[in-house]
Amino acid sequence: MSRRFTYEGVVLVAPYSEPYVRYSHQSAHWWIARALRGTLAAAGLNKDEVDGFCASSFSLMPDTAVGLTQHLGLCLRWLDHIPMGGASGVVAIRRAARAVQAGDANVVACVAGDTNHIDSFRRLLGGFSRFASDAAFPYGGGGPNMSFALLTDHYMRTFGATREDFGKICVAQRNNALHAPAALMKKPLSLEDYLGARMIADPIALFDCVMPCAGGEAFLVMREDRAIALGLPFARIAGAIERHNAHASDPIQTRGGWSMDVDDLYDQAQTGPEGIDVMQTYDDYPVISMMQFEDLGFCAKGEGPEFVRRHDLTIGGDFPHNTSGGQLSGGQAGAAGGYIGLTEAIRQVTDTAEGTQVAGARRALFSGFGMINYDRGLCTGAVILEGARP
Repeated sequence: MSRRFTYEGVVLVAPYSEPYVRYSHQSAHWWIARALRGTLAAAGLNKDEVDGFCASSFSLMPDTAVGLTQHLGLCLRWLDHIPMGGASGVVAIRRAARAVQAGDANVVACVAGDTNHIDSFRRLLGGFSRFASDAAFPYGGGGPNMSFALLTDHYMRTFGATREDFGKICVAQRNNALHAPAALMKKPLSLEDYLGARMIADPIALFDCVMPCAGGEAFLVMREDRAIALGLPFARIAGAIERHNAHASDPIQTRGGWSMDVDDLYDQAQTGPEGIDVMQTYDDYPVISMMQFEDLGFCAKGEGPEFVRRHDLTIGGDFPHNTSGGQLSGGQAGAAGGYIGLTEAIRQVTDTAEGTQVAGARRALFSGFGMINYDRGLCTGAVILEGARP
């Protein structure tokens, strides 16, 4: 059954990225505040005009979104806190859009931000998936590198993927990052560099892993008539899906929740994979991007390696992918990793992407993936955005 008009009348505006840094002594609150200020400035609004707020952050804890209302001086009618990692951006869009449609809020600020102190990664490993310790530690390690090494190895053995296939994704994203003003990684990366990098957790090497950093991302959700009155370029929500703990009976994850709802996604948007002009995937490791190509219908399961071999994933290629450099070359600012491709998607369809703009980009698909527990990611989501100008 089509749900084409689920998000009718609601738009996304004013995408903002607070410039990332490798390390920061500032708190998550500071990064969230900076991102909020940036999106409001881009829209020409002040904080008193925001009556809805949605926050995502790892390093905010033990504080909460409601604590942020006092820190930031916000007086709200609607509030949400979405701790779903890389899926947070899609979930935020779905909930905020419905709040605006229902009249619970007029302007919702969706913000994600995290800090990265010098010992943040050590503390991440120490606290990684507290409920998974007994499952992970007997294998001799903990944290996402180990879990994704096992997943990547299984995918390679099952479907014939090679390190060169994953390398093509990473090299293309670095090429894109060289054109992205905000990307942290600015040194060219060749396939030889990729293949020669030191091993981290076999078969995952250095350039397969996201680099933790500090930063923030934000955008606003409002009614379309409000955006037109403000003279803002905006993106319409053509379709969106969300799924948690999908395919739980699979012995190891080679597919995500997208595969369960992909038909509904395209039905809502009244298009198919062939109608997507630019793709932004959640990319903490390249194998996850390859899974998304499959689960979102660009190729069949197991055909991801051949799909990558056939296509040019750079900004000027036939399948523009992670045009800002994604996380692998832009950096992963904690929960903002679930927003980096989303703010880029909004820019792409509103023709405001500066050096990374894909010519004629009308539709963008962003997909999110987050919260790995035990041996797999639990949260998935995707949204198709369509561009419009007032």
